[in-house]
Amino acid sequence: MSQSAFITSPLIGRTGELARLTGVLERARGGEARAVLVAGDAGVGKTRLLDEVAGQAARAGTTVVTGRCVDLGEVGLPYLPFTEILGVLAADERFSAVLAAHPAAERLLGAGADPARDPDGRLRLFEGVAGLFAELAAVAPLLLVLEDLHWADQSSRDLLRFLLSRGVPHRPDPGAPERRLALLASYRADDLHRRHPLRPLLAELVRLPAVERLELRPLPDAEVARLVRALRERPLPEATVRGIVARAEGNAFYAEELVAAAGAAADGMPSGLADLLLIRVEQLSETAQQVLRTAAVAGRSVGHELLREAAGLPEEELESALREAVGRQLLVLGDGGTYAFRHALLREAVYTDLLPGERSRLHGSYARLLAARGRGAQTAAERAHHYRESHDLPEALTASLDAADHAQRLGAPAEELRHLETVLDLWPSVPPDARPALAGVGQDADSALAARIRYTLAGNLLSVDQLEAAFRYSSEALALIPAEPPSRTWVWAAATHVMASSHLGEDETALSIAHRALGVAERLGAADAQADLLISLANLQDGGRTSPAGQERLGRARELARSAGHGPVEMRALFNQAVSAFEAGDPEACLPLLAEALERARRTGLLSSIYPLGMRYLQLLVMYTLGRWDACLSTAAEAETALPATGAFATGPALYVAVARGDGTAAERAQALMDGASDWMGRLVGGIVLTDAAALLGDPEAAVERMREALTALGDDSGRRPDVTVRLAALCLAPVADRAAELRGGGDERELRRWTDTATWLVEQARGSAEGDEAGRPQGPEGQAWLARAEAEWTTAVSGPDPAAWEKAVAAFDYGDAYEQARCRLRCARALAAAGRHGEAVECARQARETAAALGAVPLLERLDELIRATPSPGGCPVSPLTARERDVLRLLARGRSNRQIGEELFITGKTASVHVSNILAKLGAASRTEAVAIAYRRGLIAPEPAGSG
Repeated sequence: MSQSAFITSPLIGRTGELARLTGVLERARGGEARAVLVAGDAGVGKTRLLDEVAGQAARAGTTVVTGRCVDLGEVGLPYLPFTEILGVLAADERFSAVLAAHPAAERLLGAGADPARDPDGRLRLFEGVAGLFAELAAVAPLLLVLEDLHWADQSSRDLLRFLLSRGVPHRPDPGAPERRLALLASYRADDLHRRHPLRPLLAELVRLPAVERLELRPLPDAEVARLVRALRERPLPEATVRGIVARAEGNAFYAEELVAAAGAAADGMPSGLADLLLIRVEQLSETAQQVLRTAAVAGRSVGHELLREAAGLPEEELESALREAVGRQLLVLGDGGTYAFRHALLREAVYTDLLPGERSRLHGSYARLLAARGRGAQTAAERAHHYRESHDLPEALTASLDAADHAQRLGAPAEELRHLETVLDLWPSVPPDARPALAGVGQDADSALAARIRYTLAGNLLSVDQLEAAFRYSSEALALIPAEPPSRTWVWAAATHVMASSHLGEDETALSIAHRALGVAERLGAADAQADLLISLANLQDGGRTSPAGQERLGRARELARSAGHGPVEMRALFNQAVSAFEAGDPEACLPLLAEALERARRTGLLSSIYPLGMRYLQLLVMYTLGRWDACLSTAAEAETALPATGAFATGPALYVAVARGDGTAAERAQALMDGASDWMGRLVGGIVLTDAAALLGDPEAAVERMREALTALGDDSGRRPDVTVRLAALCLAPVADRAAELRGGGDERELRRWTDTATWLVEQARGSAEGDEAGRPQGPEGQAWLARAEAEWTTAVSGPDPAAWEKAVAAFDYGDAYEQARCRLRCARALAAAGRHGEAVECARQARETAAALGAVPLLERLDELIRATPSPGGCPVSPLTARERDVLRLLARGRSNRQIGEELFITGKTASVHVSNILAKLGAASRTEAVAIAYRRGLIAPEPAGSG
């Protein structure tokens, strides 16, 4: 077939998909950043559609940049598609100033990788890349295209998750510049087997409001026939067209390849795609086939110089062969003097057809050529891949170690761990004299490496509450490496094991190892490890972190971590300092600590790491506790905008406000947190809100069930009760006590006993949670306050309301929790009224009412008003729910005065009078001023004016 007989593939049968993507581009050009995940089977037309969209975008003035993922097995090259994108942008003068101002660009491109170990370095990298793309899009509209996402390395997947869930599609504040950016990412749907690592990421991304999914289905037969006819300048026989349509099965690439192979000298048409592709390859000259086979071993694309050296051909022969392959559209020209296979399936077919010896020899050639160009970190993963496939195990081992170090510097822990695991697999098969030495390790290198892998894994497991597994791996790490001679590896293994041990309640083990490791860290001058161990010790001894000794250790740890430049450990110290203030019953003191810590996290690029997220939640919790609910809601909204998809860390206390204010959607939102929460915080918030919502509805069965579900979800391998048990139990006890009160004296003794037994079980849960951990340390003022409430509710359930017990609960919440104190005052007022102490009951209820009104806690306000109305005054008359000032306003309302006139007579402003009028209408349940006066007369709250009074 002559080259002129094959024309460029037209876009057929994709009108709807094209319109949808061009609509996304239009919205992006208008400042609304969007992303579309384009799915489809191999060859269905994803690349062709994206090419069409990219062409239209470029013609409209959008800068289009493509990054491609490549198949290098389980490891891959960290951040490859994003590196490719930034490399193209770096060559564009329009973006040079922005790129120069962002260290993230330099770091991904390799020149600025920080060799210092920093496990949270990739968080700074991610936030830097998000900011970089936002600023680039401010210079010119951008379209980023990521191809073959199913081959993406884990770090690229993690960065994509970050950009879409927390970065690029979101504007941090209303004044931020518009983000004229669209991102299109394609992947093979038929490659995503059940355990493919891309599957959970896709499930997560498609739920984001700025992300869409577009699935390219096979083309209808009529559209395939149109495509087949359009591909040839000369018409094909109809029988041939029908045969191609039948065999293509709606796959545009299959159809193109069948058309391209039509008329070739072959014995019949191929039954499989590999055979089909190889037919076209075999039509080339022997030299061109040799070049294709050599290029296939390199990967999807290869540079001209590297291909020439690997093929071992003179320049003229190579150029002639390449011209032939490009002319037959088997290879396409890429940027920077590279050649790429027109489709990944073509490369796979050629690679699979290689003889085993031929494949091994070519891999070895590429590995040696890359090594000869310098053992640069950027080629380490590629060299490791080629050495493994060529069965050169010593060199594969060395290259894998280099690749692990490079991944660590880039902030790609998943790739680092996989490379290290490869090293462990290879180590026994490599003779000792061929093994590389591990710099800085004085003992047996394989033991040090194995320990490093295990304590790294243990730390990751701790962050996802896999405590038993973390303890097992940290134990193995500590056993693999001796304490003498002293080494940083042993110190960090020990520090990790201390944390794992303490999480499982093995405090004696943790203390013993911590003191020993601290001494070693001091001798080595390892300030970061010293800081980490001091934090653990602050929690483990001398009364814990709330004690003066604990506070002193946390302060030292904070300064040591900062001096060592170890941001994650500094964040751990700051988190513990803030939590200790809250636990000590001083929520007000938390706020400046938290403000400083979060600002520090922002400056160091660690806002998305676990401890700053915890401090974000604590900041909102303190605002909620102190009754600053509007500030809590606004701060939560800001946090969601700046760091979306952070779940309960940014929304938890806002949900507490919602349920307290009677928001009917609060329980639904909490259930969504429980159903989708992969983090402990989501389960905590969901459990609290759902239990409280059921209790507020007066449903004891549902409340207890919600509590049980929450405790199951929050349980860990240690077997200890979660600290929140006391709060959940106290919440459940309220409707349980009310149900018991209803049954008492009603004759159903069996049902009454069921609920009193339930109350006893609940109070035992509360006592076990609050009264002390395994080391005998009780919870702080908050836990003791919830226990006091639980005890008062239990007394109400089993013997009736006790004013003294409720007065104790009210006093216990005096440390600063305004809402819970008001709720206890309501229960106390009911107990006082039941005891005939009506005046005290009304006064107690009025105090609670002021708090409820200020907070906007409508359900609590309604219950208090109902109690106040129903409680007789000492003289036997109903007590007014109105304040003295409101009664004055009501009397003037009865005289027909306007707000301005009321203000003049009472020496207040008209606006203040209007507020009093609104409060009166709300308290009396009136829709108008006239109705309020009528209700007041009817209830005896005001007396009729004497005749002539005006």
